Amino acid sequence: MITTFIIFIVGIALLLKGADLFVGGGSGLALRHSISPALIGSTIIAFGTSLPELVVSTNAAATGNTAIALGNVLGSNIANIALVLALCTLIRPGMVATSGTSRSALIRHAALMLVATGVFALLAARGTLDALAGVVLLILFAVILTLLLRERREEEAVHIKSHGWADALYIGLGLVAVIVGAQLVVTGAVTFAEAFGIPAFVIGLSVVAVGTSLPELATSLVAAIRDEGAISIGNILGSNIFNLLLVLGISLLLAPVTIGSFADVIAVVLFSAAILPLLFARPAFVRGWSALLLVGYAAYIAWIFGGVPG
Repeated sequence: MITTFIIFIVGIALLLKGADLFVGGGSGLALRHSISPALIGSTIIAFGTSLPELVVSTNAAATGNTAIALGNVLGSNIANIALVLALCTLIRPGMVATSGTSRSALIRHAALMLVATGVFALLAARGTLDALAGVVLLILFAVILTLLLRERREEEAVHIKSHGWADALYIGLGLVAVIVGAQLVVTGAVTFAEAFGIPAFVIGLSVVAVGTSLPELATSLVAAIRDEGAISIGNILGSNIFNLLLVLGISLLLAPVTIGSFADVIAVVLFSAAILPLLFARPAFVRGWSALLLVGYAAYIAWIFGGVPG
């Protein structure tokens, strides 16, 4: 069991470092093309921080661990809003209000995320997510990505560093680290689930989901501390779109997934909708709402583990 724990931790470390390198390289490339902060956060950085979810879920689906694949996606989207974004807005409750011209872009991106979540919920209501559902999700992803990339560029200063030719190297090294780390995380998670008699879906929804959401946490927190609210929030919105549509879409092409409990689908919808007050409310209310989201996330994790047989 000690060996399994070490493997799991090493996997998480590789995921974190790999995503960090990928984000650094991708952001540097984007900066040289004068892409706006909101768009950088919702596309380049979001894809980089979603790499762990992509590789973990597709790897799990390919090896028959579909419960971990689905649990990882749903858990990551919940954690991104109720844990990562809640922490960021708790620290900087006014970062949406002060995001300038990027605020309207963030509202549009939030609407797209809610559309993606709604389509997923409708497909999940069938009880099984199959290859057809995967195709629908991937088509919607292509449409949303096209809409995002067609947005006009905004002239705003961003605290992103370009590394010249090294950006491409960072992207390559980051991708390799993420792939290796994901394999270790899945192996460790499956072993833990079997050893403690915990359903694989619960492990994916909690431990694996939080582990693969660490890049979003690190990236968004740093952006929030630097007062780059557009990048911080854009990263979360884009990551949730990538997770539900691209990650889950590809995973479903590899293997179908049965929805064990629709309550978890409802939880994803509710936590996703909970982002709206963070975008429109005054800073004083935002801070209180952020604290409430953190409490709600803790309660949700306690609830899913409470349903595990002793």
